[in-house]
This record gives sequence, structure tokens and C-alpha cells, in this order.
Amino acid sequence: MNFTAILLDISEGVATLTLNRPDKLNAFTSQMHEELREAMKRIKADASVRALLITGAGRGFCAGQDLSERMMDPGVPKADVGDSLDKNYNPFLKGLRALPMPVVCAVNGVAAGAGCNLALAGDIVVAGRSASFIQVFSRIGLIPDAGGTYVLPRLVGTARAMAAAMLAEKVSAEQAVEWGMIWKCFDDDKLAQEARALAKQLAGSATKAMALTKKAIYASWSNSFEQQLDLERDLQREAAASSDFREGVAAFNEKRPAKFTGR
Repeated sequence: MNFTAILLDISEGVATLTLNRPDKLNAFTSQMHEELREAMKRIKADASVRALLITGAGRGFCAGQDLSERMMDPGVPKADVGDSLDKNYNPFLKGLRALPMPVVCAVNGVAAGAGCNLALAGDIVVAGRSASFIQVFSRIGLIPDAGGTYVLPRLVGTARAMAAAMLAEKVSAEQAVEWGMIWKCFDDDKLAQEARALAKQLAGSATKAMALTKKAIYASWSNSFEQQLDLERDLQREAAASSDFREGVAAFNEKRPAKFTGR
């Protein structure tokens, strides 16, 4: 498949996935979802990939669903919107969560609706200083989807999540950092460079342990304390059996930088 609605570059251990409809603020279409599915297959099949970086082309990250698509026409049966979530958004987001490598989202410009919630699905989220996040769903009579009602209250608390969802007000990048919604913001002209450097740093790390860390932290939201201790024990056993652990200990004892392979 030739990509047009997205771009995929794989180099130096990093897969960079760029949403590529800049004239439409990278709004989602059926074609973009199809290309995203194919891109994820390629990323998972490529053993050289050890980190994923997601960003948007042009002046915005993603404006959410393209409302000009037929499935968003009020004359189309209502079930079609739910079907799109089942077919497109939900499998992609589940795939990001389960991807056994760090996922960095670099938000340039606006991230609205499902685009906002895609951004927040990253393991580490950074943004340009002029970026903004907006749960725009209430303006068209919908509820936040693409994981928004799950992730947002866990990041910022119920009060802020409820207001963000109901009022549909923009949250600036700096406010998002203050709220704990994202990790850092950078000057706009430094975002691409900083995000790439972060993804490369993660790709060169003990990515086996990173994958297990993802699994542990995300499971903690539904586990009891006792269940989480048991999970930590089991995952630590798996991490300690890795080549990266042996290399990490050897490098520490030999006072040299570790050369991790992700195995």
C-alpha cells in the first residue's frame, strides 16, 4: 500500500508516523484509518523499530474526525458512528497501548476531538508551546470517544475532565503541563528536534523493560495494591531474564554506557 494520508519513516530505531492531511488539519478519514492499520502492521513486523513517534504535518496535530465523511451525515443510520469506533479508532488505540515499545506523541498546533485523545494515548506526550488540546465533542452533540472518558480523568482528575468535556474549552500546552495532561512543552521551532531526540533516546534504551513498564503502569489503574505487587514480581522476573538486564549490570560494573538491544 502506498501511503498518502499518512507518512511512515523508519530510521535509527524510530518509526515516525506523521498524519498527512495538512490542508484539513490532519482530520481522520476512512482512508487514513486504513493506512494507519497498515502502518502498524509494518511497525510491529520490523525488528529494527524500538520506539514510535506520532506527529502531524503542517500547522496542526489532528482536528479529529473529518465531518464531511458520509458516516457523519445525520441522514446515515446512527449505528455507523459506533461502527467506525469499533472498526477504526478502538483497534488502533488498543494497539498503541499494547505496542511493546515506547510511544511518543509530539503535538504541533491543535489536537481536537479524537485527535486530542489520540495524542493523550501516547506513553510520553510533548507539545509545541502554541499547541492546544480540546474535547470538542459537546459542540456537535457527542460524547468524548477514542478513550477520552477513560484517559482524561486519570490524567487530570474528575473535575477538570468533566469541565473540559462539557465546556469544550481549549487547554493550552503550558496549562496541559501544569495539569499533568502532558509531560513537557517546547518552543514550536524546537518541538520536532526535541521529540526526535526523545524517541531516539528511548529507542536506545532497554526497550524490553520499557514494554513491561507500560504493561505494569497501565494495569495499575484497575488492579488492587496486592494484585499490582504480584504483577510487578512477575514482570520483574521477565525483565531480569533479558539480555538487556545482563548488559545493564555489566555496563554498571564496568563503568561504561550500556548497549541495549531490546532483548
